[in-house]
Amino acid sequence: MPTQSFPAEGGCDCRAVRYRLQTKPLFVHCCHCRWCQRESGAAFALNAMIEADRVINLGVAPEVVDTPSDSGRGQKIARCPNCRVAIWSHYAGAGPVVAFVRVGTLDNPDLLPPDVHIFSASKQPWVVLPEGTPAFAEYYDREQLWPAQSLARRQAILPLIEAWQASRKK
Repeated sequence: MPTQSFPAEGGCDCRAVRYRLQTKPLFVHCCHCRWCQRESGAAFALNAMIEADRVINLGVAPEVVDTPSDSGRGQKIARCPNCRVAIWSHYAGAGPVVAFVRVGTLDNPDLLPPDVHIFSASKQPWVVLPEGTPAFAEYYDREQLWPAQSLARRQAILPLIEAWQASRKK
């Protein structure tokens, strides 16, 4: 993924919600779990994980919708208040600190192919995973797969994630 491709912009179908990714994401997941299939209405969800403060709002603020998840802890999906397209999510693990941006909402979604396929045990049988891209029946070990720069960026936001998690326990 060439760094000169960032910042990169995207948005919803009606163009009311617009955003800019200031930098390349931490990592890109192609999730084949049944929850992602149901929520996307497709065979998988393609999400670019990025620090939320690196996603700059350029238009109307998205509406955040609480949505159930397989973990039981839910997720918050940011949707356009007009056309209802899902733009990104915040999952319970990292909360509002990390955004999982829907790659298909980028103006140039070709920019972010998946770094990994996860929950491939429940992928649709007609989906053929590409050679050369790691695939896991469920999840993976981040320390073994993420680039050093992404691990360092995650380490930098870890105190924010931990503070958010602690605030939920109160």
